[in-house]
Amino acid sequence: MPARIDAEQRRQHVVEAAFRLVVAEGLEGLSLRKVAVESGLNIGSVRHYFDDHQDLLAAAATEVGDRMGRRLARHPVAALRGLTGERAVDALQSLLEELLPVDEERRVESIVLLEFIVAARTKPVFRPVTEQMAADLRQVVTDALRALAVPEPAEEAERITAIMEGLSLDAVTPHGSLGVERLRKTLRTHVCSVLAPPA
Repeated sequence: MPARIDAEQRRQHVVEAAFRLVVAEGLEGLSLRKVAVESGLNIGSVRHYFDDHQDLLAAAATEVGDRMGRRLARHPVAALRGLTGERAVDALQSLLEELLPVDEERRVESIVLLEFIVAARTKPVFRPVTEQMAADLRQVVTDALRALAVPEPAEEAERITAIMEGLSLDAVTPHGSLGVERLRKTLRTHVCSVLAPPA
């Protein structure tokens, strides 16, 4: 068992190195050789965990999704049922922020995910994973809104996910200027409008 744990930790170490390279150089800068240097391993050790460049890319994409999924699991839908007012706003905001670049860990994940989304436009190999992640996000938000008794939760989930994607893009690219506090405030304004009782 200790050997297996060590192998899993080493594989994770390589994936972390891949993330750092993607943040620094984009997907185009990612190669097994560069990952080996970044992780402090020799190329043979990296190949022990990843057969080739595509295998490494697939692992990086999968890891982003897995990390986001683990954080979302800390917010079970059942815990949202019956919440109203500020408690409902706080709960939905907390759930949505799990997927936004509000700290360094989530910023890195947002950049890596964005790189894959952009690459999927011209490289069909990335489309299944990015499309699945988008569908999963919409479903999570839909389920949360349904638990909070929001009318037409699927339609509202489309709007919320679009806002989240825009906030993420603005926060991690030179195109935008959103800091974390502004991002949070903008999101909260929309969450409040979604959960406000009808006049």
